[in-house]
Amino acid sequence: MRFTDRADAGQRLARRLDYLRGGDLVVLGLPRGGVPVAFEVARALGAPLDVIVVRKLGVPFQPELAMGAIGEGGVRVTNDDVIRRSGVTAAELAAVERRELVDLRQQAERFRAGRSHVDIAGRTVIVVDDGIATGSTASAACQVARRQGAATVIMAAPVGAPESISTLRAICDEVICLDAPPSFTAVGTWYDDFSHVPDADVTSLLERAASTVTASSTPAPRSPKDSENTTATQSAVVTAGQVERNEPVEVQAGSVMLAGHLTIPADATGIVIFVHGSGSSRHSPRNRYVASRLNEAGLGTLLFDLLTSQEELDRVNVFDVETLASRLADVTRWLRAQPGADQAALGYFGASTGAAAALWAAAEPTAHIDAVVSRGGRPDLAEARLAAVRSPTLLIVGDRDEVALGLNREAQQWLRCPNRLAIVPGATHLFEEPGALHTVTRLARDWFNRRFSPDSRSAAHGGVSHEGQPG
Repeated sequence: MRFTDRADAGQRLARRLDYLRGGDLVVLGLPRGGVPVAFEVARALGAPLDVIVVRKLGVPFQPELAMGAIGEGGVRVTNDDVIRRSGVTAAELAAVERRELVDLRQQAERFRAGRSHVDIAGRTVIVVDDGIATGSTASAACQVARRQGAATVIMAAPVGAPESISTLRAICDEVICLDAPPSFTAVGTWYDDFSHVPDADVTSLLERAASTVTASSTPAPRSPKDSENTTATQSAVVTAGQVERNEPVEVQAGSVMLAGHLTIPADATGIVIFVHGSGSSRHSPRNRYVASRLNEAGLGTLLFDLLTSQEELDRVNVFDVETLASRLADVTRWLRAQPGADQAALGYFGASTGAAAALWAAAEPTAHIDAVVSRGGRPDLAEARLAAVRSPTLLIVGDRDEVALGLNREAQQWLRCPNRLAIVPGATHLFEEPGALHTVTRLARDWFNRRFSPDSRSAAHGGVSHEGQPG
């Protein structure tokens, strides 16, 4: 994939990010080259634009090796391992920080030209650059954004090195990159025009963006068709008087405390527990989008993290399905003890490896889960337990996700519960294509509503299987 210039790259990137439009967003461009790309993204999404100014803290005798970074507002992130191995003293670190702080302040003042920075606390932040090479600047920017209070951090770029993108996935809630060529060498080789971006251009683009969208503005009402790809924050799902509970929660699961968010609309017909996959979290815009649509349909939702932030750093934990399922079972028991949930129908909505944990937990004889929905799931990771699942199960896969499609078709041969394989035309693994996530949401909503009905809950579960396109 080649790009004419940064504006062309930004317009294409904006189309990929369209599912976020309508949410409480802030787009942050990495100066200098990332700002023209970010400008197009912000304009397309109707979001405020700002720069995120970070300065790398380089090891004194090897400046290209980052031992940390600083950002505005006194934010500092450090790599203690690099500092320890390099033998950098506290005094040396402080000296480097003082020097870089001067440059940081000068850059921020020059780019903003007297305007105040956009507040990102509690909002979804999209950090944009023109490409990801080593990923060190992007990593620092995303960590700084998180420290500044961003609820969700998404790194977005038109092109990047595959290994750098993989590293960033452990830091960000999502990484969106249009192309990650194995032959990646330098960002500029993927542009026809990769000319230098002057400081004046950065300032001009920020001024143009500020004239149309302010940080305090709210998105205009949108048509039902447009709302397909809207990501709503959990607090915006239902208005006062329509909700029984809408609050952050903490759940004890074994020896760890897991963070989550519980929303139960008044007269909810059931509650869906979200079980996310690798590289995701309860802040995932996709999970929050699906949850918000289920809330609007009268279903409660519980989004929570299966792993602590420290545990997520070890990829082995992501595939420890038995442990993840055990924690899910603990969360389920906690939910059943909550006011308004003790008699409610319960369902699992699992994605990727989270779908395997959901099926594993649902196979427990005492689980009594009324329905399971898997989005791009890995049911093969729970193969030994599939025959014991009694909950009606919907497997949703994109027809362009060939690996997952094969695994889910094979899983159907093991399932003995009522099940269906729904294939979404034109969709890949993350369902990023226009309308794809809307289709997933509609399929899930209908599956849960049907299985949460009193008649369905009281009926004996058969073993009929069906495969086909979403209706």
